[in-house]
Amino acid sequence: MEEVDEMEKVMLEYVAMSREVSHYVQAVEETVNQIKREKPENVPDLKDLVREKFTALERTNDDLELQRNEKFALFKEQLTQMKTQFGVQLDAGESEALEQVDEDLVVTQSQLNFICPITQVEMKKPVRNKNCGHSYEESAILGMIAHKENQKKKAFCPQIGCNNVEVKRSDLVPNEVLKRAIDHQNQHSQSAR
Repeated sequence: MEEVDEMEKVMLEYVAMSREVSHYVQAVEETVNQIKREKPENVPDLKDLVREKFTALERTNDDLELQRNEKFALFKEQLTQMKTQFGVQLDAGESEALEQVDEDLVVTQSQLNFICPITQVEMKKPVRNKNCGHSYEESAILGMIAHKENQKKKAFCPQIGCNNVEVKRSDLVPNEVLKRAIDHQNQHSQSAR
């Protein structure tokens, strides 16, 4: 199973790079917003400001956070499904690691927002925006996009504070991890009754 270990390593590297790019974009956006807000007479060195903000964001990095990343968790889940489908026995270490990922998902569920920013109701079929990472109920965001198209306007991300000013159908992907978390939460609350 060296290939699987190598795939996991590559996936973690991808998640780390994705986080780094996200931090850089966030640093640039914060710098632009700061300049717009403060409107200084002498514009400071933007490169230094961005680097400073980026470094501060990178200092908050946590390797455990990579393991909990939505894409990595989905990768692990798909790997497990594939192994089950092909009858590959999970060894004790793998089984324990997968249980840990599931536990991490349960722990972070309280941090996940199950409420659609459009409908203000718990999502049943969540989709994630590939550009900004926010999730919405599929029918609600598609309805919003269609409504804006009828007005010859662009749909924007309805999540408060998001700078994404153009949401397209092609930007939306099923959010399987969030769906699983919602289903798990609902099953857990029903069994607690």
